[in-house]
Amino acid sequence: MPGMTSAPVTATTSADPAQDPSVPGRTFRTVGVIGLGTMGAGIVEVFARHGFDVIGVDVDTEGVDRGRQHLENSTGRAVSRGKLGEDEQAELLGRVRYATDIADLAGADLVVEAVVESLEVKKGIFRALEQVVAPGAVLATNTSSLSVTEISTANAHPGRVIGIHFFNPAPVQGLVEVVRTVVTEPAVLEDVTGLVRSLGKNPVVCGDKAGFIANTLLFGYLNHAVSMFEQRYATREDIDAAMRFGCGYPMGPLALVDLIGLDTTYEILETMYRQGRDRLHAPTPILKQMVTAGMLGRKSGRGFYTYEAPDSPRTVRDDMTPGTDDQPELRHHVRTVGVVGTGTMATGIVEVFAKGGYDVVYVGRSAAKVDGVRAGVERSLDKAVQRGKLEEAARDEVLGRLSGTTSLDDLAGVDLVVEAIAEDLAVKTTLFENLDEICKPGAILATTTSSLPIIACARATTRPQDVVGMHFFNPAAVMKLVEVVSTVATSPEVTETTQALVGKLGKVAVSCGDRAGFIVNALLFPYLNDAVRMLEAHYASADDIDTAMKQGCALPMGPFELLDVVGNDVSLAIQRELYLEFREPGFAPAPLLEQLVTAGYLGRKTQRGFRDYSRR
Repeated sequence: MPGMTSAPVTATTSADPAQDPSVPGRTFRTVGVIGLGTMGAGIVEVFARHGFDVIGVDVDTEGVDRGRQHLENSTGRAVSRGKLGEDEQAELLGRVRYATDIADLAGADLVVEAVVESLEVKKGIFRALEQVVAPGAVLATNTSSLSVTEISTANAHPGRVIGIHFFNPAPVQGLVEVVRTVVTEPAVLEDVTGLVRSLGKNPVVCGDKAGFIANTLLFGYLNHAVSMFEQRYATREDIDAAMRFGCGYPMGPLALVDLIGLDTTYEILETMYRQGRDRLHAPTPILKQMVTAGMLGRKSGRGFYTYEAPDSPRTVRDDMTPGTDDQPELRHHVRTVGVVGTGTMATGIVEVFAKGGYDVVYVGRSAAKVDGVRAGVERSLDKAVQRGKLEEAARDEVLGRLSGTTSLDDLAGVDLVVEAIAEDLAVKTTLFENLDEICKPGAILATTTSSLPIIACARATTRPQDVVGMHFFNPAAVMKLVEVVSTVATSPEVTETTQALVGKLGKVAVSCGDRAGFIVNALLFPYLNDAVRMLEAHYASADDIDTAMKQGCALPMGPFELLDVVGNDVSLAIQRELYLEFREPGFAPAPLLEQLVTAGYLGRKTQRGFRDYSRR
């Protein structure tokens, strides 16, 4: 955690505190925090750690005692972990005094309100502060979704009102959203941004829109995941596993909603929908039903999952938990696997099956491409040997299972074929017509398409019951997730065999139906599209949006970093497929994304996308 400082922090180089909100260079010495719940107490700790005198205010002595205890417990844990000395703890606690009367904030240079998310309650507090604090004091709200502008109307001088949205837990989380209204004084924005930076936090500046940056993007994604669950498109476990293993997210969306609270999730979505009228933010009906039933998530012991006790992080089995008897088994004999394609994905799939103990026949259009697959697998295995992750003998065994060819007819004896060629439906259906004629009866025909309709490939055969989606993620040798996609014609035995096979490969199988995007892309790309819309509306910069999602939501990459890695052309193609499938206005590709693709700014592969990589 950040180290201790002993001097008050000046927002700019001026040493004298300003008395007028429009004059830059004010010095913040004393900070008031109203509301001493978990968030408010955390904000108190942040400021006290950095040398500020802090006045914590709550409605009664019980609230004050709760806030004091929270601060003592939090700093005590830091001491026990060696992150804070006992003397430093005592010094920190000595900087904080408590009160139950807002009048005690008369000397504060900054007041941060962190009370319940009620517009009327907050406006009442700001109205009272107007009569108490000095004209140069800055008044801030920690609201996560309410209109800062509307809160500021309680003040005769709304220019000194700003949003300072800390994330929970405030002492740990590095992100702070600094929310400007249309009347926030530029000097106030500049001083507060500097102040937040001096706290060791990363401020991102945005306008006054419900949800700001992080919540606007996060809760649209969460709402979509809840809708996917409500429609029974996939199980709660598979939805969560898909985003954890497919995108590297720290938590699945439904588990995250349980942690946040279904009531809080519903309220934030409802607030965003009322302000923006975006259907993607209209709360999914099941959320209201579960809240009404008292199923609020972890805090009530039951939400999308069932927990050991209220506030416990440990889940327990319930009537939706898969049983041991539900584990998939191989209903088809699979010994030899065919792979069609020679690109990066196909090469990775060849390696995965060969390392899993299967003989692999891979097919390319030329001898050079076939040789390239073997060379690619060899390079990957040699790296594993050098890193001590694979024995040389094991490498040789894997390579001994490989057989390359330029003839599709050599797939006649395989038990499973995985197609990994270009994302062109006409090309794929022609291939499946050929595989139908070549492969033996009972052979499973799989496609690793990420967006095209699998049923179209199945219709090109006389055995649609044997056609299934087996969507690996790139790089296939590393990524754990495989989406097993069943069409309306896929036999249950083929689906179960594919699921079991994925498990034998050491991967995580999630199951879903044949519709655009499957699980991961259907949740990921609308979120990315929303981020592009936010950028083209000049609401916030690409850097601030990326920072908000990485630090505020603990995502491995920001949306624009990810778009440039995936490729804007690939992203646009997937977004178009989603829009055509669902006809959801919010899924229509953002014009800025289409313009970048038209300009040839495709991302890292062209050295120019949302960022210019040629100068780096």
